[in-house]
Amino acid sequence: MIIQVENLRKNYADVKAVNGISFSVKEGSLFSFLGTNGAGKSTTIGILTTLLAQTSGSAKVGGLDVARQGEKVRELIGVVFQTAVLDELLTVRENLDIRAGLYGFSARKRKEAVENAIKLAGISEFANRRYGKLSGGMRRRTDIARALVHTPKLLFLDEPTTGLDPKTRQDMWQMLRDLQRDTGMTVFLTTHYMEEAAESDDIVVIHRGEIRAQGTPLCLKQRYCHDLLKITTTDGEYIEKKMPSTVDALVAAEAYKGRIENIEIINGTLDDVFLNLTEGYENAD
Repeated sequence: MIIQVENLRKNYADVKAVNGISFSVKEGSLFSFLGTNGAGKSTTIGILTTLLAQTSGSAKVGGLDVARQGEKVRELIGVVFQTAVLDELLTVRENLDIRAGLYGFSARKRKEAVENAIKLAGISEFANRRYGKLSGGMRRRTDIARALVHTPKLLFLDEPTTGLDPKTRQDMWQMLRDLQRDTGMTVFLTTHYMEEAAESDDIVVIHRGEIRAQGTPLCLKQRYCHDLLKITTTDGEYIEKKMPSTVDALVAAEAYKGRIENIEIINGTLDDVFLNLTEGYENAD
């Protein structure tokens, strides 16, 4: 496991931003951390990336304790924040070169690191343009390149595609899938787009500082949502039933065999999972 979290807590006075959560992330996986605004996602990432100190509990990255071995942890990780942190007046390459300079590389190694990051992020066509003149999608790809300069083992992406149009989001995800395939890098993702999380190896849903569920996309859909079976019969009868799975829906449809004029099975989605796990808690106070 590249990340191991045990009973992690972060309090701000009387607010329990993270309230005793435990989870792990497999090395080389795409891991999604889902939750509503204020659920505790960014606080958890802040702790894992050594930007915040936990109140109690433990968190390890690459076997290193984030509280006691922060410098070594930072050597293993790359982080793409929600907001840009690069200089708008400098070119993409200049920004990356400054970033590479923070790692104490030799001049040759520094140049190689910048060119490698440009290649991995697929941004060579605009590497000599000013960051401030780039489109939103180009900026996000450059932000990812910045996080790749030192070839990290673990990449944190905090809502990386927010505000991007569908085509740009699609292109970015193709780039990230290629990156993960070519390097074996672990990707830790937070997102509001459930279709992005659908390709994850594992998902954690956090709400109000507590973990509501963890599992593969398929496992979560089987446990926390249902399929919908709709049948119109030849004599005009309309049937609508919630079913645990598509197999159950097909079995149920057998009862109407020979009488079916139209049939539709609507599969449950991760959106349904997310709403079922979080919506019921919104008015709990």
